Amino acid sequence: MTSTTARRATAGRHWAWLAGGAVLSFLVPFVLADRLELQRDVYYGVYAAIVAGLFAAWARDTGQSVPEMCARRRRAALALGLVFAGAGVAIVLAAEDATSRPGGLELVGAIVWRGLVYGAADGLLLSAFPILVVFAALGGGRLRTRAGGTAIVGAIALAASLAVTATYHLGYGDFRSDKLRKPVAGDLVWSIPTLVTLNPVGAPIAHVGVHVAAVVHSYDTDLFLPPH
Repeated sequence: MTSTTARRATAGRHWAWLAGGAVLSFLVPFVLADRLELQRDVYYGVYAAIVAGLFAAWARDTGQSVPEMCARRRRAALALGLVFAGAGVAIVLAAEDATSRPGGLELVGAIVWRGLVYGAADGLLLSAFPILVVFAALGGGRLRTRAGGTAIVGAIALAASLAVTATYHLGYGDFRSDKLRKPVAGDLVWSIPTLVTLNPVGAPIAHVGVHVAAVVHSYDTDLFLPPH
């Protein structure tokens, strides 16, 4: 049986990972994009590698099984991910005017790299990571056993996701303004698939929908696909 002391240590380790992830979420865009001004597609590759490394390191250090997480409510996660990907497409179409875009292989490459890869990385860092960390930290505590406890943990997890989303976007110079409220509000939508299923796959699928729509509909967007 797990002791109370062990549970506290485990929870503290999760909270430390969440705090470290939040700091990293700011430093990566601030240093690589805002200060060093890496070429956009190079930046996306480095960013995606760092996000994948963060998630894998947290899972390994805290004993979380990535295959088991991805198997949780798998069908519901996929279905909700697709539904909210569609909602993300609608949001992009409503928020941004259409712009010119490249064609042929250049467009295909942008869809894969800026849409699929960068979108999945965003969904993993901004939604899946903080939500799953909070549920792991509070999963063995008394709160989950109380009436309404799961809803309270869910609210805390969503708040953590909103905080990481805000911290991440503050790393970009143009989001240190009223513009910040837009991605934070969007996170309320794109986090739902993972929040409901506790499967890390759902939120990245939803984010991919947003990113692909931005590439195809508004290639020169000044809201989606930072850095701008």
